This record gives sequence, structure tokens and C-alpha cells, in this order.
Amino acid sequence: MYIPIGNDLSVRERSIVGIFDLDKCSYSIRTREFLKKAEQNGEVIPAADDLPKSFILTEEYGLSRVWLVQFNSTTLEKRG
Repeated sequence: MYIPIGNDLSVRERSIVGIFDLDKCSYSIRTREFLKKAEQNGEVIPAADDLPKSFILTEEYGLSRVWLVQFNSTTLEKRG
């Protein structure tokens, strides 16, 4: 099953490692370091034209991706 995440993009439900709220997670230095490293490695994919409210971490076929999403984490969980 696929979950729509905006901008005509979808992610495979079984590839989702976690869904994280940016407001709550961005306080942690570890999260900020993780997102910075993911961006440097080209693993961050913006799925929102607006300011992102959450991010989805996926892993499939050995590739990790961080999807920046305009929906909050609760909305995304309801879609799954």
C-alpha cells in the first residue's frame, strides 16, 4: 500500500521507518545532526512547497530517504 505525501508523491508503507514531527524533533541536537548529514548525502527529498511540518524516514533496497512533508505526523499516520 502507498501513502500519499503531497506534490503527487507517495511512499510505500512497508518502507517507512518512522514519521517525525519537525516541531517536536528539531529541539534534539541528534535530530538536527541527522538531518544535516542526510542533506549532505543527498538523501533529503522535499515533498512540500510550503514549510514542512514533518519528515518521513524510509529505507528500501538499501537506500535511505528523508521526505520533508507539509502535513503533520498525525495526519500522515491516519493515511496509513
